Parts: sequence; C-alpha cells; structure tokens
Amino acid sequence: MSQPEFVVAAMYKFVDWPDFAKFRTDLLRVCVQNEVFGTLLIASEGINGTIAGPRTGIDAVLTHIRALPGFSALSHKETLATSNPFNRMKVRLKKEIVTLGVPGVSPTKKVGQYVSAKDWNELISREDVVLIDTRNDYEVEIGTFKGAIDPKTTNFRQFPAWLRAQTGLHNKPKLAMFCTGGIRCEKSTALALEEGFDEVYHLDGGILKYLETVPEEESLWQGECFVFDQRVSVDHQLQPGSYDLCHACRFPITEDDKQQSSYEPGISCPRCIGTHSEAQEARFAERQKQMLLAKARGDQHLAQSI
Repeated sequence: MSQPEFVVAAMYKFVDWPDFAKFRTDLLRVCVQNEVFGTLLIASEGINGTIAGPRTGIDAVLTHIRALPGFSALSHKETLATSNPFNRMKVRLKKEIVTLGVPGVSPTKKVGQYVSAKDWNELISREDVVLIDTRNDYEVEIGTFKGAIDPKTTNFRQFPAWLRAQTGLHNKPKLAMFCTGGIRCEKSTALALEEGFDEVYHLDGGILKYLETVPEEESLWQGECFVFDQRVSVDHQLQPGSYDLCHACRFPITEDDKQQSSYEPGISCPRCIGTHSEAQEARFAERQKQMLLAKARGDQHLAQSI
C-alpha cells in the first residue's frame, strides 16, 4: 500500500507589515486546525517559512495568508514527501524574517534585479559576472553552482562583514547571488546596493526553483541542496537526497560519517565531537532515548504547540 503524500510548501514575501504581531494567533490556529506542521516567521518586513501537511490543509493555510494585508501576490514552492518532515507547528514573531543584522537594509526599499531560472545559466557564464553563494558553509559543502564563491560564513549575520572586506569585487561590474529559496539573496542584493555595487542580480525563486525548472543535463548545479527540514537535502529531481542530520549540531552528515567512531546518534558526529559539555551530551542522550521510545510506540516525539 502506498503511503500518503504530504505537500511541503516553502514561501516568503517582503512587505511593510507594522502590525504583524496581531495576526499570529489566527495564523497559528488555521495551521493547527488543518493539521499543518512547520515554522512560519513573521516580522514587520514580511513572512518566511516552510510548512507541510495534506493538500487541503496547505491550501487552506495559503488562502488565509494571501488574505492578509499585502500578501495577495504571495508565491510558494511545493515538493512532496511520504511523511511529514516537521514535528510541530510554530509561528514566531521576529525582528527580521531572515536575520542580516543591518538596520535599514530591506528589499522593500531597493533590491537587485531578478533573473529567472531559465536565464540563470547565461548570466553566470559571463566573464564579467562574479557569482556568490549567500548560504552558510555547511550548505555550500554539499552542493553549489559551478564557479561560485563560498564566503564560508556560519550564519547570515556574517555576510555583511565578508562583503565589505571583498574590495576586489568592485573590479567586476556585475554581482550575481543565490540562495535556497530566494530570500537571503534578496536581502544580500539590497545590502550590495547599499554598499555601492551598481549592477546586482539574484536568482528568482532560488536554487529550488532552478532545480525544478532547468533539466539536469543543462544544469550548472553540482551536488545536492540543503533544506531546513527532516529531508536534510534534495537532489536535482527535488527528491530526498543522500544526507542525514546530526541532531546534536544540526549539520548534514553522510553515510560515511555515520560509520565513524565519533558518530553517536543524536549525541555527536565527526564535525561536533568534543564540542559539547557533559550536561549537553546528557540532554542529547535523553532526547535520543525519548525519540526512539516514541518511534517504537508509533508516536511523534514532539507535538504541535500553540
């Protein structure tokens, strides 16, 4: 018997939304009532997040969001999963929907030029274009575009300092930036324009839209794409990839990593071994135990929370 399919919907939209906090309760209620799990971040600059659930549930939540002021044109990207990749539903109030940490920089004020997935290869193949991956180092490690610069950041807040230090980038007139779904590169292009770069581009819809649109035989993408849910990564067909997740450090791990003596499920992996305190390791061990017990019972370890 085939397993039921869950719809995974990723979305974001930058809008001026000063009274965003008053919409949280109703948004969370609609998600919970429709058996939709995931995380939505809302802030005065808009909404960002990924949710998963049955087709009817996802449609109900998207309809609710698009009825909110300023969100009628919200777009989203969908993939399918045989199980729900999330364990609970959260709607969080934030200062930014993606944390850059530079006051005043917002795509609602200025933003780089959008480039469609079908036109991306032509742009990044030009000699006068500098291609920059705006994601974190562990994401770049498992896949990126051919020829892309890796800033080697561990979080997005480090990107402004990295960009300001790259004085040589001004020698080429064009910057092209990309990220998983489009949100980080929108904000990074807004930053680049503030920093004096005149011609800045970004991949509309991000890597996920590119993988959905461009045939693999024409693709300049190399490897898999990290995603922020229990699938960990997706391949060029947007199917779950070959990586697992270390539940201690939250970094992607390979099957080879799991064969190492430093790997202990839920407690450590080759990347994070020795970096946690005894108290943290004890907490991780208890969490792993409870997850296994819940799995044996056929339950979810984490429930929805309002």
